[in-house]
Amino acid sequence: MRRLILLLALFPAPLWAQDIVVTGRGLPESPGDAAYSVSVIDRDRLTGSASGRLDDILKDVPGLQYFRRSDARSANPTSQGVTLRALGGNASSRALLILDGVPQTDPFGGWINWPAYDPERLGAVRVTRGGGTGVNGPGALAGTIELYSADPEQVAGPRAAIAYGSRDSIDARARYGATLGSGFATIGAAYGRGDGFTPTVADQRGQVDRPAAYEQASVSARAVAPIGGDIEIQASGLYFFDARERGTPFSANDTEGADASLRLVGNGDWRWSALGYVQTRDYYNSFASISADRASASRVAEQVSVPSTGLGARIEIRPPLNDGLELRVGGDWRRSIGETREHYMFVAGEPTRGRVAGGATDTLGAFAEAAWENESMTITGGGRVDRWTIHDGQLRERALSGAPLASIDHPDRSGWEGTGRAGIAFRPAGALTLRAAAYLGWRLPTLNELYRPFRVGNETTRANAALAPERLRGIEAGIDYAPLSNARIGITLFANRLDGAIANVTIANNLNERQNLDAVEARGVEIDGRIGFGSWSLAGGYAFVDAMVAADGLAAPLDGLRPAQTPRHNVSATLSWRGFAGTRAALTARYVGAQYEDDLGDRVLPDALTFDASAGVPLSHKVDLEVRAENIADRRVATAISSSGLIERASPRTLWIGLRFGGE
Repeated sequence: MRRLILLLALFPAPLWAQDIVVTGRGLPESPGDAAYSVSVIDRDRLTGSASGRLDDILKDVPGLQYFRRSDARSANPTSQGVTLRALGGNASSRALLILDGVPQTDPFGGWINWPAYDPERLGAVRVTRGGGTGVNGPGALAGTIELYSADPEQVAGPRAAIAYGSRDSIDARARYGATLGSGFATIGAAYGRGDGFTPTVADQRGQVDRPAAYEQASVSARAVAPIGGDIEIQASGLYFFDARERGTPFSANDTEGADASLRLVGNGDWRWSALGYVQTRDYYNSFASISADRASASRVAEQVSVPSTGLGARIEIRPPLNDGLELRVGGDWRRSIGETREHYMFVAGEPTRGRVAGGATDTLGAFAEAAWENESMTITGGGRVDRWTIHDGQLRERALSGAPLASIDHPDRSGWEGTGRAGIAFRPAGALTLRAAAYLGWRLPTLNELYRPFRVGNETTRANAALAPERLRGIEAGIDYAPLSNARIGITLFANRLDGAIANVTIANNLNERQNLDAVEARGVEIDGRIGFGSWSLAGGYAFVDAMVAADGLAAPLDGLRPAQTPRHNVSATLSWRGFAGTRAALTARYVGAQYEDDLGDRVLPDALTFDASAGVPLSHKVDLEVRAENIADRRVATAISSSGLIERASPRTLWIGLRFGGE
């Protein structure tokens, strides 16, 4: 934050006086995006949900899912990778999340720290379903989720909100935005805490079970200004803290992180952008063993610290070409460095052994993508080539008394990956668009998957330093129909094959190992749409996916099974109303089908239907009364089943009442 303030102070005074309007955005979306399946979440939805949490709002997108059904208040952060199209349960993300162009996955584990992103600081979210790393970099196997910071009009002046909720919960946020000549600056903060609920279902609880408390906070700052000609500079900073407990003694975890980025955007005849960024993360996690009668708990492992760093840069150029033709060329680089520092094999509550495991990965890529369009057709295609390196991998284990137990230096590895995508959109009539696309994508294993063994309860999972990259091939075809400006429906059929899918494979009783499966195949349909009628609007989506594992060798028992944590059916619908003087209300229904908890399909998480609601009534020109309700019917949503049959649930009914200051 200090560096950001210093940056603003160093800008010369005439800079702010230039008569140039800046937007704070990157380069415009490509016309070629019309060939792909895209969903947009607007600001009204981002600021009007019942939960006020981004991980919940993103469930509006058909087929989007996390490794666990629980949200970012009660889930372990390492279980919150995001994916689309039922490409298999994995704690690491198979979709690429970016904020103002910066990748957001954890550098060590590939999961997402969702409490870092206050949805009220965002202007829009744009989700492109379907693989192909394209111009955004590696990792977009299942799709790309682009977060855009709010623009000056959306955050002008002071805004604040505070709410009190069930289980002594507090949800507070504040932000301020100001124009400075032709530029602008914003600062925002969010804080949430609660005593939490008890994750273990009531009829299985014992003396050790207790509410899973949480405390989370984030602060962000952003400044945008012209620096001459058609160039603008964008500086951003983010800090967050996230502490949770899992509902028993010795189950606390916390994450701390900070991001900084600097982007230059040129909007002249030659459009271009140049981005550099840094991420730092540190993570603590404690693991407990619970007695069979749930009367006592003991610590069995402790991740004392998991420091990691992400570094990256990206450049893109769009030269001036004939009308209707666009070319994007550029390159990107990303480095992830991290290690886990652990204590394990506890005796009488004290650790007797220590472990350090980690390494580094690099990807360096170049891309080119072209799009041509006229009134009736859009054709697009592009490719990229990436050089990847996995290096400095190591495992060190020792007795805490000092004696070394293991010292392994994993061999460095490297390789090349070529990927691309192509699509066509045909508009036979003004309201109708027919589209088709094909794509290739890839994802490098995370440092966590490569090097860190772990234990949950009685189940141990071994790391695998020999994991190969995942590779995806996919095709899709769809129809978009928009007869009115406030009415649209889209239908997409798709078929994906994820070769080398990384999964936790059962190799013995209570023993798993991360392995590359032969493939995960997923075929399905996605439907999403929106319609407005007067002061009412209805938006919703449905996804059906038939997914299957192809496997042999040690993983042969998985062959032909449905992947763990992948429901066949997923539905979301929101009915909204905006009345006189800013009065508003919304009701959201969500259904998720049954899914397997484990890779062998022995444990089934039942389906669940939940309802959320929110409403706001203005008390004055600048003050609104707000009420919200999550899981109104208090439906028990099972989120995990252990090998011994212990069931955990997601959040029960949660009620909120609060005030919103400053309009919107």
